[in-house]
Amino acid sequence: MNRISARLLAFNLLVVFVPVVAFLSLGTYERQLLASQERALVQQARLLAAALEDAGPGMAAEAVRVVTALRQRTDARLRVLDADGRLLVDSARFGPRAGESAAAAGRAGEGADADGGGDADRPARAGSASAEETFLYRAASFPVRLWRRWAVRWPALGVSPPRPPLETDDFYAGAVTLRGSEVLDALDGRYGAATRVSAGGQRSVTLFSAIPVFGAGRVAGAVLASQSTYRILVDLYDLRLDVFILFLGSVAAAAALSLLAAATITVPIRRLRDQARRMLDARGRLAGRFEPSRRRDEVGDLSRSLGDLSRDLERRVGLLESFASDVAHELRNPLASIRSAVELALSVDDPPGRAHLLESAIAETRRMERLISGVREVSLLDSGVEAEADGTVDVLEAAERVVEAVRLSRSGSTVRFRVEGAHAPVRMPPGRLRQVIGNLVENAADFSPPAGLVTVRVEGFDAAASAAAVVLSVTDEGPGIPADVMGRIFDRFFSYRPGEEAKSHSGLGLAIVKAIVEGRGGSVSAANLPGGGARFEVRFIPYRRFPESR
Repeated sequence: MNRISARLLAFNLLVVFVPVVAFLSLGTYERQLLASQERALVQQARLLAAALEDAGPGMAAEAVRVVTALRQRTDARLRVLDADGRLLVDSARFGPRAGESAAAAGRAGEGADADGGGDADRPARAGSASAEETFLYRAASFPVRLWRRWAVRWPALGVSPPRPPLETDDFYAGAVTLRGSEVLDALDGRYGAATRVSAGGQRSVTLFSAIPVFGAGRVAGAVLASQSTYRILVDLYDLRLDVFILFLGSVAAAAALSLLAAATITVPIRRLRDQARRMLDARGRLAGRFEPSRRRDEVGDLSRSLGDLSRDLERRVGLLESFASDVAHELRNPLASIRSAVELALSVDDPPGRAHLLESAIAETRRMERLISGVREVSLLDSGVEAEADGTVDVLEAAERVVEAVRLSRSGSTVRFRVEGAHAPVRMPPGRLRQVIGNLVENAADFSPPAGLVTVRVEGFDAAASAAAVVLSVTDEGPGIPADVMGRIFDRFFSYRPGEEAKSHSGLGLAIVKAIVEGRGGSVSAANLPGGGARFEVRFIPYRRFPESR
């Protein structure tokens, strides 16, 4: 059994504790029943003793009259004794009540001879007497019986020390003078009580309670009330059997719930595990994907999420393979140019021609350096590695500084620059924000005509709008973006620059912008303006806790 199934089974077995607690509480319940039975027994004896008080010499006749009037309506066997303990009257000698069956009469006779009292005078509940004889009950009680046998045979193994055996209620069988300990206590003016094992092969005990009868200021006799616990024992047998059946039902329910949970949880999870192991081949390459499940539960959600993850991973691997192929292709061109220039320079004797070829090789080397630097930037962005920590940066201030740096670097250019808008904070590395703005401004300046205007505008956000964003737009007055290349301008290694100028660009500037912005949860787009020129728009997630608001 796997670990999840074992935990589910252990959790479901908590249901079993309900019948177990009920079973363990039966001992307390039994003691309470015995205490209630003894109180009822004492109450009956006290009532009879009160009726016989001050009867004087006629106590025997009065006892016969009262006991005869009761006509076996009591639950206990009542005996009236004189001051010497001689038996005056015994309620068991009046026979069973009228209307009882022969079986009940036989059981009553057994109780009468064995001090069973009225409990033996009433028929047993149908099926109750045989509860302890059922196979289920005997199987459930076998460990208890075995433990008791060991505890008796080897007292050291028992929890409680051994006790002396109880007397049997045959102690009073056929006796005319009763001299039991409880009778002696009653004749001495105190309440007496005793417990004796019931005769007749029963497993119950018989409770004896003796109450003194007073007359003329002295003890004139005693009333001895006795009753078997057979009825309680039978009811407890039935109750134990019911609790054990409930226990078995709880175990079966726990097992069924565990099997159901295993079928609906652990089996699908094991299937997902097997799919995960088959995703990679022996060489560690992606060879498959998770198949989404149609289940409408959490396991189905996990399966669909893993399916989406495997598709994204497959697409990611494809992009990496394509990127590696593009890098190899882009590096091959300048390397080929460098090799050709160097080989020609070695074969040319003309110093000016040789110098021109070497300058071409140096230019291609610089192009390769820019290409390698761009590839490194893209790789770092893809892997999420940042050398600079996040900071709160004002986009407008960063745009002003970047534009000023571009203006200084293009001191001989007639392109004009303008920065406008509102202050708006974003949370990102300051260097990455300057890189985004710089690449967009440089790209706009490259396509601007002489004396053209490049406008950088920053729009703030509405603090009350949850979907607000900081918008940075860069517009130029150039020829715009051709429709056939509009969808490729953010692709890696793609550069739309006519003529020889394309050789000085790696085609990674706008791709780096897209990687930086989308990696921070933003977006970037491009569009042509109606009057000519292009407009690049970047949307950043705003940082609302700007220093001015602190």
